[in-house]
Amino acid sequence: MSVSNASFSSMVQDWVRETERRMIAVFRTSASMVIEQMQLTDTEGGLNRKDLGHHLASLQVGINTPPQDAIQKAPDTPARPFAIGAVDATIAGAELGDTVMASYGMAYSLRLEYGFEGTDSLGRKYSQKPYAFVRTAAQNWPQIVEQATELAKARVAARNA
Repeated sequence: MSVSNASFSSMVQDWVRETERRMIAVFRTSASMVIEQMQLTDTEGGLNRKDLGHHLASLQVGINTPPQDAIQKAPDTPARPFAIGAVDATIAGAELGDTVMASYGMAYSLRLEYGFEGTDSLGRKYSQKPYAFVRTAAQNWPQIVEQATELAKARVAARNA
């Protein structure tokens, strides 16, 4: 079979575009999966603490900039259920090379992540263990990317079947 230079060039360009689309899909899926893992509570098999909803609901996501809603979140704001759909909608705008930033807006979220020790007004010491839900999810990035890649491959295989 003979292929002209123009059609070969077109085939290569199509292949490059499809490869880039798949890479973006894996990147976005991986980012979403990391955030889902951060949000898993101890009752769901994760490391995050199940609370009254304020901490979990205060998670916000930004692309290449810290999410302003999380930074300005007031502790007296009524809790709302966390919705991964809002996270995914933000992540859908991410491109290769972007940084997806997720942060919790509640002041005590840092204490949940890193733990703390203190002394009360009567001089009694108290402490809370670190839950490390953010650091652990971030450390799992390579395995999460692998899972997202397998999902992408399965989608392509299903489309081609």
